[in-house]
Amino acid sequence: MSDDDATAGSDSGPGSYPIEGTALVKTAALASVPAAHVPALLARVQADLGPRIDAYRRRYERIAAEPERETFLVEPDHWEAVGDRLGLTERERDAVTRAHEAAVERIGSGSGRREEFDTALEIRSGVVIGIDPDDGVCEGDDEDDAVGD
Repeated sequence: MSDDDATAGSDSGPGSYPIEGTALVKTAALASVPAAHVPALLARVQADLGPRIDAYRRRYERIAAEPERETFLVEPDHWEAVGDRLGLTERERDAVTRAHEAAVERIGSGSGRREEFDTALEIRSGVVIGIDPDDGVCEGDDEDDAVGD
């Protein structure tokens, strides 16, 4: 996996998000939202999740850690709470869920753990959160932020 894959939205477009090219293309093809809307949607979600990274580290199982992102397994209804917090439509929420789960599958493939990750995604959902590769944490970390709020 190249650095460009891992930080698909970092240099252009609406903002940064940790979803690589293949997962982004798959999401755009299958989502019920316009493909052009997916990058902005993912950047919006990353802006919300990034400052909550410490809460995710405390609460959820981290299944992968890379310099630019961390991957977690969360409860199946996790994206409903995120969608409510951000005011996402059901279609937008489904697109975000699909993107993150496709990214988890891709990360599993790249690490030789695809089958393990696929099995985990049968009962849980996946979250990929971009982090600042310079210091390993996102700017604006706030330990008081609740993950599900």
